[in-house]
Amino acid sequence: MKLTFVSNYINHHQIPVSSVLYERLGDGYHFIQTEPMERERQEMGWGVDRSTLPYLRCWYEEPGLCGELVRSSDIVVFGGVEEERYIAERLRSGRPVIRYSERLYREGQWKAVSPRGLLKKYRDHTKYRRKAVYLLCAGAYVASDFHIVRAYPDKMFRWGYFTETRTYNMEELLAGKPGNAGKPVELLFAGRFLPLKHPEYALLLAKKLSDAGIPFHLTMAGGGEMEAALRRQTAGYGLSGQVHFAGYRRPGQVRTLMEQADIFLMTSNYLEGWGAVLNEAMNSGCAVIADAMAGAVPFLLRHEKNGMVYRDGDREEFLRYGLRLAQDAPLRRALAGNAYDTIVGLWNPSNAADSLLAFAEGIVEGRPAVNAEGPLSPAPVIAPGQGYAYTRR
Repeated sequence: MKLTFVSNYINHHQIPVSSVLYERLGDGYHFIQTEPMERERQEMGWGVDRSTLPYLRCWYEEPGLCGELVRSSDIVVFGGVEEERYIAERLRSGRPVIRYSERLYREGQWKAVSPRGLLKKYRDHTKYRRKAVYLLCAGAYVASDFHIVRAYPDKMFRWGYFTETRTYNMEELLAGKPGNAGKPVELLFAGRFLPLKHPEYALLLAKKLSDAGIPFHLTMAGGGEMEAALRRQTAGYGLSGQVHFAGYRRPGQVRTLMEQADIFLMTSNYLEGWGAVLNEAMNSGCAVIADAMAGAVPFLLRHEKNGMVYRDGDREEFLRYGLRLAQDAPLRRALAGNAYDTIVGLWNPSNAADSLLAFAEGIVEGRPAVNAEGPLSPAPVIAPGQGYAYTRR
């Protein structure tokens, strides 16, 4: 099997799967990066040491070699790239392609009425509905968007981002969490301070806990355009001693913060295509509170089983769940343990890579291998308004 993955750039959310694929295929696997990573991402600690990734090639440095890999590979996985020229020849040839995508209509499916947009979707996707082109849905609402344009019928499958999976002695990890060790409950927000991620919700919960007399500490890891306003909000609430702004941290440092946190706050709204911090927090034994509209949530979480899921934008429901978790240590431990099992047992890089390989080999043989659950299982068509109810099944 010769498999090539093409995307805009590689990052710590994609390296774990790529590394497993390289272990399985050796020189039969390559990752092609089509553009350099943005400076902002590099400053956030997303940059990678290319010398440690023997399978990485850059189209802007080796266009001839990369073009030949796309032409000659048994399977090409393509996504995260706006420019279709990288894959156009492969599509015209009729050779198998696996596309992966986040949402088409993240800001609202009403945008599907645009004639110009529909024409582009037809050219890029719908015209291949009966061809050997398959779609990996990097988010629970992706299948619904592509269903609107009638693309990939019965050929859409669950996918996502698969962060490094760590194994722990869960009894020891959970016993060491501050709220389980007789200390104030530790809350964590990690991400850019942007409106779509609603970091202000974390401070609203901090105020709620303070007013209720519940001991807590909140770490805000990240930075961005809302930071000054968030610091003013913290001071206005009189919480400067209980809220720590930790700044941007490298991915490994964020994982350490997660290991030390009782509750992780995943407050991103419908503009969050996936949200890989959710994978990491679940793997780190956190009890998670999440907005139902973040792309990863309906795939990874079941309400009151391995996390708490609130209706998009519903502050009161969010605060109610936060107050409940802060007061209920047994519930935190149960949710955290189940969340850990979800990642270690199913949504992890090894399972994703092996499922992708089995699926790809099946395509070559004319019988794509499909899983019953998790990565490479059929993607349900979940309309944006249905995600909240879906997490309660």
